[in-house]
Amino acid sequence: MQTPTNITLNKAKTVLTITFDDIDYPLSAEYLRVYSPSAEVVGHGPGQEILQTGKEGVTISRIEPTGNYAVVLFFSDGHDTGIYSWSHLHRIAINHNDLWADYLKKLKDAGHTHSAS
Repeated sequence: MQTPTNITLNKAKTVLTITFDDIDYPLSAEYLRVYSPSAEVVGHGPGQEILQTGKEGVTISRIEPTGNYAVVLFFSDGHDTGIYSWSHLHRIAINHNDLWADYLKKLKDAGHTHSAS
């Protein structure tokens, strides 16, 4: 299991930087919110994912450790049910570019626009 050596939230609460193997991975609050591991986002099985829209302005209001294996992120939109395990964070950190591009494509395909794209 990959364990982060550092986790920091910027002052604006919009970017969480996670360090794995001496590499910093800055992840936006929006990215973390739309890739939440919660059932509200991923559903209860393959093909049940729920596209998250309108999350461009979301911030992280609080971070709570969960054991020695995860954190819970509390978002400004009230979402707080995702337990972000170290393995989930590592996977979305190292695959950021592909996952973000996939998210933007899904938004476009669903007829939503992203304010930053």
